[in-house]
Amino acid sequence: MDRLRRRARPQNTLRICDDDQLRRRFEETEQAARRARFVAEANAGDDQAARQAADAAAAHEDARAALEAASEFLTFRALPRPVLEELIAQHPPTEKQTGEGAIFNPDTFPAALVSAASMDGMSWEEAEELLNTWSAPDANALWEAAWQVQQESRVDLGKD
Repeated sequence: MDRLRRRARPQNTLRICDDDQLRRRFEETEQAARRARFVAEANAGDDQAARQAADAAAAHEDARAALEAASEFLTFRALPRPVLEELIAQHPPTEKQTGEGAIFNPDTFPAALVSAASMDGMSWEEAEELLNTWSAPDANALWEAAWQVQQESRVDLGKD
């Protein structure tokens, strides 16, 4: 039972990088490394294919390091169930939102959750600012990073 009590809660990390060229370079080198590795595996004993795979892997690692250096990271942790339930209760949906099927107020709850789940010490005011000033896709990614980790299950029912 002690081992179950000591389980770490799930975490989720959101990468933020405004350099499109670095992101594209990373994706391109990832694909090139995958293709080169496939060719090398299909041609075992081909030294040139093995060298090309090694070079492609090195280029991909360089691109990864450059992307990491240019990125900001926000980390979110799953809240204990009673804490999450209390947070949801503190942000009840309006009558209209309830009629639309909402279980929480989508105008106030996202910033509260982002702040509560943040491992970077993000305040509610900071979370609200980011959610309100970032583009819709970026704000949605921020919200989803905090919400998805609350939904993550790491148990298996053992279905055979």
